[in-house]
Amino acid sequence: MLRTTSSNLIARWFPALTTLVVWALAAAVVAYWVLLFAGDSGPPTQAPTAANLTSTEPAQNHVQQALGSVSAEPVAAVSADAGARFVLSGVVAAGSGRGAALIAVDGQAPKAFKAGQSVAEGVVLHSLAARQAHLSATLQGPVTLTLDMPSLFPKP
Repeated sequence: MLRTTSSNLIARWFPALTTLVVWALAAAVVAYWVLLFAGDSGPPTQAPTAANLTSTEPAQNHVQQALGSVSAEPVAAVSADAGARFVLSGVVAAGSGRGAALIAVDGQAPKAFKAGQSVAEGVVLHSLAARQAHLSATLQGPVTLTLDMPSLFPKP
């Protein structure tokens, strides 16, 4: 009787286990070929090392996009001759006027400035608003210059 039960158990489970193994092998083969063709982007590249890294700072265009710049090129809208020195590329502002802004000074690459930080000699980032940066001579002084981001939806 014991023999009949074990042979009955083997007869019942053998086809199921065989089917499971065959399907698992088929899935592995399909996954292998999909990964082989999907990942074929050319010869393997060398892993980055300390010798071939140029900078530890994030790429400028990624930072500008994260701060809301429409294009990778710095854009600004200020009018007068003093405003021509500063280019606003992006703003992260809290409701209290605090936050940070990407500002290019005198045609240099944009740098991040926090509210209250000196942007240039005699110029302080006074406060921030949505898509605006307010500059002044001192943190307690009146706002002397407002930098605006360009419109998200340019007029045709």
